Amino acid sequence: MADPVASSDFFAWVILPLLIFFCRICDVSLGTIRVIFIAKGLKYIAPVIGFFEVIIWLLAIGQVMNNVTNVASYIAYGGGFAAGTLLGMTVEERLSLGTVVVRVISNEDVTGLVAFLRERSFGVTIADGEGSKGKVKIILSVIKRQDLDEVIGGIQRYLPGAFYSVEEIKSVAEGVFPEKKRSVLIFNHRDPFGFFRKGK
Repeated sequence: MADPVASSDFFAWVILPLLIFFCRICDVSLGTIRVIFIAKGLKYIAPVIGFFEVIIWLLAIGQVMNNVTNVASYIAYGGGFAAGTLLGMTVEERLSLGTVVVRVISNEDVTGLVAFLRERSFGVTIADGEGSKGKVKIILSVIKRQDLDEVIGGIQRYLPGAFYSVEEIKSVAEGVFPEKKRSVLIFNHRDPFGFFRKGK
């Protein structure tokens, strides 16, 4: 027969901390994603994420409070918080949500980059500017974050020495974006129940 004391110690020092660690990873990663969604104006999906986040957190903190003398529980709680933060940021990067503005400043010929962007149906605005070394061209393009790698690739190809910056923006209206084929199965986070869908 198994020793009940040994089984109890195994649960208290191995199983329980692992459960707390896993719960913390889940709730903190959800919390990180929720905050990012709020910052991006995704107001419909953020409350749903918050609902599950707080339930998982209650499970984790409840186990810690029930085992206040167990040091492993505290270590697992803190470790799960750190790992959950990292996981949440990684997931958000993979999702590539939101819109960004890419600003390119160059004193070279920008014709190639402009043609590259317009061929791919990105909106492009060009302005003249004055830099520390003379006249420059300023290119502005508001794009979906999922297209950022493609745009940066174009900058590095046509204007490898140009200065460029990328800034997050919360919302846009009347922009020019490439046409994307959308599946009917895609979840619309801004209108999950279809209240504001336009008629066909």
